[in-house]
Amino acid sequence: MYQSLTRETLLPAVTSLCAQDSLMNSLVEEFGPPPLWQRTQSLETLIHVVLEQKVSLASAKAVMLRVKKLAPTLSPMEFLAVPESALREAGVSERKVSYCRSIAEAMVSGELDLKALRRCSNDEVMQSLTRIRGIGPWTAGVYLLMAMRRSDAWASGDRALVVSYAQCTGTKDIPSYPELDDIAKRWAPYRGVAARVLWHAYLSRTAQ
Repeated sequence: MYQSLTRETLLPAVTSLCAQDSLMNSLVEEFGPPPLWQRTQSLETLIHVVLEQKVSLASAKAVMLRVKKLAPTLSPMEFLAVPESALREAGVSERKVSYCRSIAEAMVSGELDLKALRRCSNDEVMQSLTRIRGIGPWTAGVYLLMAMRRSDAWASGDRALVVSYAQCTGTKDIPSYPELDDIAKRWAPYRGVAARVLWHAYLSRTAQ
């Protein structure tokens, strides 16, 4: 089995990460340990993450609430039964409607089996998810982090992560996504924990 973070294991994992990295230790001392932040392993989560692509979390959440009114259970068949025009009226862009329908269709056909992914390594999950149209490395990484809660998952391409790293290190230039991916290697096998620490610092600074 692959290690998933729980309410019981998160704090020990944070402690282990802090013991191996001074930056993580200083951030936890300043802002406290991060929340677990968990989502369900479901089509609903994948749709929500797609909606979060390149928009604010608040904007995506507002659209998601309207989508759930159209398909309350968000099962693949129920979602596919919703007219595309209704999704557009709910605020889903034409491209994202296409992406979300592609994911639902893959689940109906059996091409994508979310339960089966639980037995797969992080790399295997990434490969399975990114084969589906509309799911890129960032979306797959966020799913691994938030839904599967893998302790060493990483969301490559996440804007908040690179901005937070620059803020926390006093770096003038925000690192590129590949640069932060390379930096994150030092946080293995707790990259999923490091992502939470950086997100927590980013949100805490934003709230100040």
